[in-house]
Amino acid sequence: MSATTVKATGLTCNHCAMSVTEELEEIENVTNVEVAVVKDGESTVTITHDGNLTNDSIEAAITEAGFTLVK
Repeated sequence: MSATTVKATGLTCNHCAMSVTEELEEIENVTNVEVAVVKDGESTVTITHDGNLTNDSIEAAITEAGFTLVK
């Protein structure tokens, strides 16, 4: 198992975190998602997964949830 940590902007509450979590959990091989919301800042998203996980799939999921991946 591996973990990938990214930052995302635009999250303001636990509902936002749930939206990001739901989208990321749809990616194959993702086993767990933890989001630490930083209102008006860069929230930390830790994704636990088996196998490979691409930045494109992470970005697509975060974008689909309505937020922006920090590059």
